[in-house]
Amino acid sequence: MVGDHNTISGDTSLSQRTTKSGLSCKIVLQAVGKVLRKSKTKPNGKKPPTEEKKHYLEPEYTKVRLVDFDLKELVVLPQEIDLNEWLASNTTTFFNLINLQYSTISEFCTGDTCQSMTACNTTYYWYDEKGKKTKCTAPQYVDFVMSTVQKLVTDEDIFPTKYGKEFPSGFDVLVKKICRYLFHVLAHIYWAHYKETVAMDLHGHLNTLYTHFIVFIRVFSLMDAKEISIMDDLSEVLCTPLPPAQNHVTER
Repeated sequence: MVGDHNTISGDTSLSQRTTKSGLSCKIVLQAVGKVLRKSKTKPNGKKPPTEEKKHYLEPEYTKVRLVDFDLKELVVLPQEIDLNEWLASNTTTFFNLINLQYSTISEFCTGDTCQSMTACNTTYYWYDEKGKKTKCTAPQYVDFVMSTVQKLVTDEDIFPTKYGKEFPSGFDVLVKKICRYLFHVLAHIYWAHYKETVAMDLHGHLNTLYTHFIVFIRVFSLMDAKEISIMDDLSEVLCTPLPPAQNHVTER
């Protein structure tokens, strides 16, 4: 895993080049990260066995969000910002926050409790640089994901931060690869660790982060519909804005 999951790399240099019209997107994501960093309380006891029932679909949980407006407004490409710049800035921030979100339940995601990287009825396998397929535990898989993505987003030749430096050809392919990995991590959190997330009262932040991420990858076609179909039931519920009266989440 990258560090201990509680220390994340910033994207200050990228956000410095983001103009005022794009700042609202950052503000929401930073608000999520701020609350996650403050939460250190862990529920007592061992991780209960994963149940088939999808508790994350229950209305009492899905209605809890950090914001009550349509997140589509936040992912639209500002006119004065380059597409690759926008993809790079958002992808880096999503990586940081998903890494942080996973850190809140990482002590419950062990080789014993999560012997494979699963979400719903899907098992994810890791493919190394040579294409070798490996079945690994969930914490091992997440470690591979975070280490790989960390290496990519901090590579100046891939995610340039200096003014005037060009993005590499095929940059969108790399962004799609990263988004696919990050989706796997989010799906696993919902499937295997939602009870712990609720116990820590972080489900509103997880819901908001997941919704923002799904809206982002849909708008820029960063994942095939088939790849994210295992979470379609949750995506459809969360991507439907709630009437303001139903949103009971308050800023802490």
